[in-house]
Amino acid sequence: QVHLVESGGGLVQPGGSLRLSCAASGFTFTDNRMSWYRQAPGKEREYIARISNTGGSTWYSDSVKGRFTISRDNKKNTIALQMNDLKPEDTAVYYCHTYLWPAGDHWGQGTQVTVSS
Repeated sequence: QVHLVESGGGLVQPGGSLRLSCAASGFTFTDNRMSWYRQAPGKEREYIARISNTGGSTWYSDSVKGRFTISRDNKKNTIALQMNDLKPEDTAVYYCHTYLWPAGDHWGQGTQVTVSS
């Protein structure tokens, strides 16, 4: 059974940093690219970062490019999202995601990030 478990969310002041983690199990981690999404209150879920199965390729949305860094540890079956220079508009629930064929999309339970003074 696939499990994705996020951690590391919390309350941070504008300009601060947080590091999110996602622990994955139940599938061959090294075969799959992994992603982070977020969903702010009243808004659609936003695709913000992706990393290839080897970690050699990454992609970021314009909204986080230059401030967030996605990484993975294929020995520990984890991914991380280092978030710097956080802004109030980064407030959202952050989700870890992978797509497994033929089962489809798999999501973690999410972790809340609140950026406020």
